[in-house]
Amino acid sequence: MRVSLVRPDGITDHAPAELESLLRRGDGFVWVDLPEVDEEAEAVLSGVFHAHPMVVRACRERTFVPTVHAYDEHVFIVVHAPLAGERGHVHSLELDQLVGVEYLVTVHGPRNPVVALEETTTETEQVRERIAAGRFHPADPAELSYAVVSAVARRQGAAVRAVANRLPALELRVMNSDFQRPEELLEELFLLRHELLVARTMAAQCHDIYARLANLDRVTTEQTRRLAADLREQFERTRSVADGESQFLFGVIELYQTRVTTKMTLAMERLAVIAAITLPVTAIASVYGMNVIVNDRTHVGQLVVVVVVMLGISLWLLRWARRQGWW
Repeated sequence: MRVSLVRPDGITDHAPAELESLLRRGDGFVWVDLPEVDEEAEAVLSGVFHAHPMVVRACRERTFVPTVHAYDEHVFIVVHAPLAGERGHVHSLELDQLVGVEYLVTVHGPRNPVVALEETTTETEQVRERIAAGRFHPADPAELSYAVVSAVARRQGAAVRAVANRLPALELRVMNSDFQRPEELLEELFLLRHELLVARTMAAQCHDIYARLANLDRVTTEQTRRLAADLREQFERTRSVADGESQFLFGVIELYQTRVTTKMTLAMERLAVIAAITLPVTAIASVYGMNVIVNDRTHVGQLVVVVVVMLGISLWLLRWARRQGWW
């Protein structure tokens, strides 16, 4: 747990025991950052900030869908940021917030054990560094929350740009493919589509959350609604860019799948022609191979006639297949 007092002249860290006295000071606002939720954190959420039991449970457990709930003392917000993992997997980094009049609580939700703790706190650490360096002077918790969520929006946009940067090389491979091992390239394309869809879905859901927050006149100030509207536009822009990249990526996938399917269809047609040509030969040879036909010597004349018939039928089928455009 990291307890800080944010004032116009900067930010200072304090011991958790000073939390209640800091809330009464009046010369700034309190920022409590909880990298993980333990028993102490739950006690602070319930006892100091009077968080609803459902809020405490949401902070303790994974919440896979962004949400916003307004309470008497604060607004509870959940957003997500993407983090690319191995083999196309995308981790969902959860950020929970309690935005009050005199405090901001940021909770970094439960994470996959393979994800480093530093990854989940990237956005809050970036904002903290800006305040400490004097480049950012938040006037209230809503403005600080705006800065943190803007960093989340930037991470979502960076995930979309990362996919866009890999697309041209894959498109070139699609255009120059020899179709020897299409499954490998198709897997890469679909994994890339998965990464893009995850980032796009997160941006779309966060957009809806902040669209809702921008209309909560009963419990929010005009400043909070203005900041929420700006965040709504940021997420909308990320979603729009992701939609454009999705259309391009889907087009590349459809092009490659169409070319692979066409290649397979042509191969099947040629195999069908070969089968059709050899069918009469196989049929006649099967008849002559039956035990019901017994010869004690080779009938040259009959053999010539049979071979000519086989060849004639095969040539006729080959000519017919040519007229059908099969080869």
